[in-house]
Amino acid sequence: MMEFDPFVLARLQFAANISFHILFPSITIGLCWILVFFRTRFTLTGDKNWEYAYYFWVKIFALTFALGVVTGITMSFQFGTNWPGFMEKTGNISGPLLGYEVLTAFFLEASFLGIMLFGKSRVSNRLHLIACCLVAIGTTFSAFWIISLNSWMQTPSGYVLEDGIFMAENWWEIVFNPSFPYRLTHMINASLLTSAFFVIGVSAWRVKQKVDGPATWKVIKTGVAMAAVLAPLQIIIGDLHGLNTLEHQPAKIAAIEAIWETERGAAFTVFGFPNEAAKETEWAIKIPKLGSLILTHELDGELKGLNEFANEHPPVAPVFWAFRIMVGIGTLMVFVAWWASYVLLRGKPVSNALLRTLTWMTFSGWVAVLSGWYVTEMGRQPWVVYGLLKAKDVVADHPSATLMGTFLGYIVLYVFLLISYISTIRHLSRKPAQSLISVHEYPDKPLQKKRTS
Repeated sequence: MMEFDPFVLARLQFAANISFHILFPSITIGLCWILVFFRTRFTLTGDKNWEYAYYFWVKIFALTFALGVVTGITMSFQFGTNWPGFMEKTGNISGPLLGYEVLTAFFLEASFLGIMLFGKSRVSNRLHLIACCLVAIGTTFSAFWIISLNSWMQTPSGYVLEDGIFMAENWWEIVFNPSFPYRLTHMINASLLTSAFFVIGVSAWRVKQKVDGPATWKVIKTGVAMAAVLAPLQIIIGDLHGLNTLEHQPAKIAAIEAIWETERGAAFTVFGFPNEAAKETEWAIKIPKLGSLILTHELDGELKGLNEFANEHPPVAPVFWAFRIMVGIGTLMVFVAWWASYVLLRGKPVSNALLRTLTWMTFSGWVAVLSGWYVTEMGRQPWVVYGLLKAKDVVADHPSATLMGTFLGYIVLYVFLLISYISTIRHLSRKPAQSLISVHEYPDKPLQKKRTS
């Protein structure tokens, strides 16, 4: 019987957990701010369509939030069960950062989520709006502390080592480490963009099912306006993030571009199959000098090759492909967002082709976020704290059979939960709009009240 490496199984199990967990915060962070916008628009205009939009999407937010919390707890347990060495070595830094998340994000969310979900008829509209804002701030605080910890693992600073244990020396440098501003901005923008395409896609599907109303089109226009701005902005943020990564993690950049030998004026590989054993990229399609221009902003900029890092560099093929998927989805987002913006600004009916495309893009943000997360995490390997602590030195010594059993259990559970989640959203989206008007163009029309006999 084949015996699997416990270290590989532990990494696969953690990857499965983080992959499933990150799907939900990537929506809740952005969606909560969209809900705040809906409530603000209703408060300022009195237009009931904004309130209907809020009540439809707050149900989906609640479901997504619940799954995010549950899967986040599982992540915390994994630090102790599979990676005890991580907390043993870095607990003096990672423990407080995780604790700050609880003290700020969780306390805000736990205190005001009930008002946000169930308090509309029990408190004033102003207090309800304030509760929504505080929950949105809480979700953002959660991202702040988690990204701070992850960024510190990528670019450690503000610490001293005492007998192999990381001790905090400067908390300002720990929290605001060199890569933190870029990673936080990149993640928050990614969440807003993911949420924008999520609400656009579900709303477009409602139009195709003929259960739309004026509120549906308000949501579509809101999402399209967000995406049209945020998608190109993400490219700019990504460029700045890339410059920071080149400075602090050149091995990751070498893996992203499959650059085997250090060179100036490096080409950009659009497509290819990295062969790590042969140290070459087969069937490569390259654009001369573009790699150096993108990564260093100079045509003859020098890029370090993987040969500079011996065997202490990330796996090349997964990082190479994950990056291209992320960039490809991001580029597609720009195209679709601008296409939809152009059609909406012209004031003409939306074609079935555009509606179908918007529906297909519903979960495109998930693909981009997962790909970007894989680039970030696999690109750090073999280190858990970059350049200082390797992953293999902090893993628990569990039998392969135990790890395989729990790994398969997680996979089955997560597949079930994901299918249930999407099915629930589909069920909610099939319900007709709370209005007799069902339009298939997007002019803003006032709600008509039902006649009573």
